Amino acid sequence: MGGFFGAISKRDVSLDIFFGVDYHSHLGTRRGGMIIYDEADGFQRQIHSIENTPFRTKFEKDLQKFHGASGIGCISDTDPQPLLVRSHLGVYAISTVGIINNAEELVEDYFNGHARQFMAMSSGKVNACELTAALINQKDTLVEGIQYAQQVIDGSSTILILTPEGIVAARDRLGRLPVLIGQNDEGCCVSFESFACTKVGYANAYELGPGEIVRVTADGWETLAPAGDKMRICAFLWTYYGYPNSNYEGQNVEVTRCRNGEIMARAEKARGALPDVDWVAGVPDSGVPHAIGYANASGKPFARPFVKYTPTWPRSFMPANQEVRNQVAKMKQIPVPELIQGKKLLFVDDSIVRGTQLRETVDFLYGAGAREVHMRSACPPIMYGCKYLNFSRSNSSMELLARKTVQELEGDEGQKHLEEYADSSTRRGQCLLKSICEKLGFDSLGYQSLDGLLEAIGIDKDKICTYCWTGKE
Repeated sequence: MGGFFGAISKRDVSLDIFFGVDYHSHLGTRRGGMIIYDEADGFQRQIHSIENTPFRTKFEKDLQKFHGASGIGCISDTDPQPLLVRSHLGVYAISTVGIINNAEELVEDYFNGHARQFMAMSSGKVNACELTAALINQKDTLVEGIQYAQQVIDGSSTILILTPEGIVAARDRLGRLPVLIGQNDEGCCVSFESFACTKVGYANAYELGPGEIVRVTADGWETLAPAGDKMRICAFLWTYYGYPNSNYEGQNVEVTRCRNGEIMARAEKARGALPDVDWVAGVPDSGVPHAIGYANASGKPFARPFVKYTPTWPRSFMPANQEVRNQVAKMKQIPVPELIQGKKLLFVDDSIVRGTQLRETVDFLYGAGAREVHMRSACPPIMYGCKYLNFSRSNSSMELLARKTVQELEGDEGQKHLEEYADSSTRRGQCLLKSICEKLGFDSLGYQSLDGLLEAIGIDKDKICTYCWTGKE
């Protein structure tokens, strides 16, 4: 997906940017970038690949060269950024988070307007960050340009711009991702993750609304374009992508995940569906708080029958090759035989997306001596690939385990009844559970209901995007 961090102060902010960006490393594995502005020496920029080496390691030596009182940086799961742009709007640096589904159409429109070229290419495609800048530059002001870009982009675009005068931050039009401002006695920062602000010495001060554009200086911030009324923040921030310490719209990630597990266990208990198990466990790491909540509400003890070895493999999907990713995921799983042998285990995972690694996880647990393995997903069956944020490696919705299983069960006819398949209380929903259970080798399988997930998040359900489960805008 990606994330960014910016800061402007009455002092040098190079270290703030360095650590602030590093605290977004869980959001991407491809590129990292920093750009610092100094009044005397101008812009200093560096971009590195972080596919095999963490951000902090890659940029540590660059710190000697960076100096200035304002700057931005990013973790990108797509294109190299931030980019440095010169246009009639001046010289500025830009970083973006989101997805542009109609990029080719926008590129052609750009060429039809007598523009001649794009310079930054990524994997044979125009760099999305440069395309966003090109759209912005078609208007007379940064604010008009940002609003125009967000209007014509099919998908989403959250934007951070560094100018000699300050930082301009724009949350995407429907607020699918967060943008927060932190403040201390010397300046301000702008961040995707709230805890990044506090860890580098800024108090959380303000959260942008959907589509809001602000200018940030060392003295504070001002709204350049007001927030809109409609919000569709991504539910997956709480389910999986958000870091445990983060808060979005006033709701903490760790607390939400624990509450989610509690709700799921209470619902199963009410309908007499709680299995008799020795341990409740989370699929590490993001499944753990969901499992703690489930264990607390079910009355079953929590344990960690296996852990992940992460010093050299922090993320299982870091390698580009799926076969390598599967092997890395397998190598990371270290069993605790004393907690597995002869035991009936119930695992809670944050989600079940493609199911490519779950089958191996089950085999690994049975190979370590487990008597039973039950699985619970902390969200409903995922039926649609996200078209609003760039966080899926899937090329098609039919790669999703639930959709693929529906096709196997009922062919094209089944695709007309996805809402019913997603509801475990229906006949089709029960068929889906039974089929996935058999396919992946679980003794039982359960999904959190959509109502249960929304209750756990705790904000107005009309403000939450649930497209990946419902297919509804």
